[in-house]
Amino acid sequence: MQASKTQQLPPPEPRTSIPAEPGEPAPARHTTASRLLTAFQRWSIERRVLVGFGLVIAGVLVISAISYRNMTVLVRNTYQDQRSHDLIELLVGMGTRLDESENGHRRYLVTGDESYLKAFHILNERMPEYIRYVRELTQDIPEQRQHVDLLNRLIEKQLEAERAAIELRTKTGFDAVRNIALAGVAKAELEEFHRIQTQMEHDENRAIHRRAMQSAAITRNTIGLLGVGLLMLLVLLASVYYLIRHDITERRRVAGELARRGELLEAANKELEAFSYSVSHDLRAPLRHIDGYASLLQKSAHALLDEKSARYLQTISESATRMGQLIDDLLVFSRMGRQEMLQTRVNLEQLVKSVLHDLQHDTQNREISWTIGALPDVKGDPAMLRQVLSNLIANAIKFTSTRPLARIEIGSDERNPTETVVFVRDNGVGFDMQYARKLFGVFQRLHRANEFHGTGIGLANVRRIIHRHGGRTWAESTLDQGATFYFSLPKTTEST
Repeated sequence: MQASKTQQLPPPEPRTSIPAEPGEPAPARHTTASRLLTAFQRWSIERRVLVGFGLVIAGVLVISAISYRNMTVLVRNTYQDQRSHDLIELLVGMGTRLDESENGHRRYLVTGDESYLKAFHILNERMPEYIRYVRELTQDIPEQRQHVDLLNRLIEKQLEAERAAIELRTKTGFDAVRNIALAGVAKAELEEFHRIQTQMEHDENRAIHRRAMQSAAITRNTIGLLGVGLLMLLVLLASVYYLIRHDITERRRVAGELARRGELLEAANKELEAFSYSVSHDLRAPLRHIDGYASLLQKSAHALLDEKSARYLQTISESATRMGQLIDDLLVFSRMGRQEMLQTRVNLEQLVKSVLHDLQHDTQNREISWTIGALPDVKGDPAMLRQVLSNLIANAIKFTSTRPLARIEIGSDERNPTETVVFVRDNGVGFDMQYARKLFGVFQRLHRANEFHGTGIGLANVRRIIHRHGGRTWAESTLDQGATFYFSLPKTTEST
């Protein structure tokens, strides 16, 4: 756009040419491509580099957004599959309860032995809970909700019919209910229940299959997208290198180094075992050079940049830094799943002291009341367990930053004979427990980034490390009243 101010391009010539005035040159015939090429050639090196970096950043953001969206679809499908399996299991259980109730009811009508009514009483007592749970599992599926309403009516009719038959048997004896006992008082309702149950199970199995096909397609598309994105990034970076290689010697050296690093990355990618680890490596180098080039551009063209251009460069640098931190965290998360574990005795008290020493910078000018209880020795990997404590304590420091007096407690509970439970408790902002299942997921944040910094990887690392040790992770909180994070480690004969 700026180039149009320095050169006025001639308008397109009409089909019927008009003779030029004597002494006036004929208008040049330029295609759209030639105009764009001419305008691009007149750009300064700084503008070309800025546009190149802008395209790189746009590509990274688009790929990241699409990959994140695909990841959310996969996670949602996994959750819905679990819901479908729970629903099928519950329907089978309800059908079994109904059959047991009908069989026990008929035996009671024949024998008068009230012990056969146990299944009927259990069904009568738990039926509202069953229906409530089924409604929760089908609340987002209108077709299944209609089936649930019909199941509820059928169960009520069966229970009412059995209840009436029981009263009749109690008052008048076996002769009055002989035909009912032989034919079954609620046979039609029971058959209809099993028909609807089969239909609901069939619908859920079809939905599971459909989601499996969708997840497979999304995975293939994501792999293809990342391959195209990587190729696009390499082409753009190569173009930037070509534009500046004859103008700035230092930039040419850096571009050459970038090309060599690209070759090293290509060789390293063939040896990577995890898909996310490969993608992270491919994105780290471009982001470092985005930040580096932005800094070089800001220094070399400081006098030529207006306030808006300087702000653009600052935004580029900050975005590259944040994306780099996110990728580093992803690398740590990916590496944590393949890193070989050591199994040795670990003194948790010493680990806590070491972590607090390392976090002194974060606690400067803060009033924090520490309560550190007795911590046992455990069996595990010292470096991994140190990462767990560092993440949990750092979170407690971060989320109590709004409190004039922060209270942080670290302790353990060994009442369970099979595991040692360690907790980190604070009086920070807390969180709503209905979102607790999101805490330990990748990229899951319950607070806005402008309130508390972070990438959403720390707690995911905690869960992965503890799971590799054979333990559990969970959290409890009340909004604005603090939170407690727990992890457990299995006890061994050698641990104390």
